[in-house]
Amino acid sequence: MQFIDTQTVANMLPYGQLIEALRIAFKEQICSPERTQYKIETNEVSDATLLLMPAWKKSQHIGIKVVSVFPENTKSSLSAVNASYLLLDAKNGLPKVIMDGTELTLRRTACASALAADYLTRDDVSSMLMVGTGNLAPHLIEAHMQLRDIRKVMIWGRDYQKALILAKKLKYKGVEISAINDLYEGVQMADIVSCATLSNTPLILGEWLKKGQHIDLVGAFTPEMHEVDSQALKMANVIVDTYAGALSESGELIDAIKEGLFFEKDIIAEMSEIVKQQKIGRNNKNEITLFKSVGAALEDLAAAELVLTNLSETI
Repeated sequence: MQFIDTQTVANMLPYGQLIEALRIAFKEQICSPERTQYKIETNEVSDATLLLMPAWKKSQHIGIKVVSVFPENTKSSLSAVNASYLLLDAKNGLPKVIMDGTELTLRRTACASALAADYLTRDDVSSMLMVGTGNLAPHLIEAHMQLRDIRKVMIWGRDYQKALILAKKLKYKGVEISAINDLYEGVQMADIVSCATLSNTPLILGEWLKKGQHIDLVGAFTPEMHEVDSQALKMANVIVDTYAGALSESGELIDAIKEGLFFEKDIIAEMSEIVKQQKIGRNNKNEITLFKSVGAALEDLAAAELVLTNLSETI
């Protein structure tokens, strides 16, 4: 069985190409059952999480991703999220390849957000606030640049020094990149606000939002996590990657619904409906849009297949 390492996965998944592969995947008949999630008790402050995410296409491929999330790893300069992806032949069940799932996850997550933004942001957006300084942050920044002319990027993190290091590391021609201390001011200046954190308390408040803004939430993926408050949900056109995933795993949505401040019917659409143009996420330039992503297994399968396709073309 072939093993595909991190660097090869990265080389085989250019952002623009992956965005288009995901656009196609959300239109296809891909079976992706709700993922299985387990809480793993540790001796640390935060428990760990184990995720199993399967998806398959009839007579083509079966894929399953195994993900571990250990929030305390960051204290030791280790990645909080690690993953492996196994691809099987759907005709006979035989394993074909195993590849680095961490790089695959980072890139497909960022590209799913960029795909959503292609339908939900105004055409004239030019500034972006990145909330979070983890491994996903640079991927989100670059993915969003693929479809919109981003000229100003601000980076905020709980640790300003980490934001400063990331800002100095990233260089794109014609793009101003800076670290900021004041999260509120950053939100006020940004057309797109992208959040990739493991926060248990809301970082972005609804009262901070402005007309025409797009909010991209990808960090909080358990019922205990929150990146925005309930008011933000009430103010925005809320779109999710999948109904099942968001309603069972998004802490923001689950708590707002429990409190009676938001209802399932208030969700405008899931991604497949937006991509198929069955529903519209933005009707005018003044609406606030919000994309809530908890991750969908069909995205992983599409990314893994793209790795194989591009790899075969290089041989």
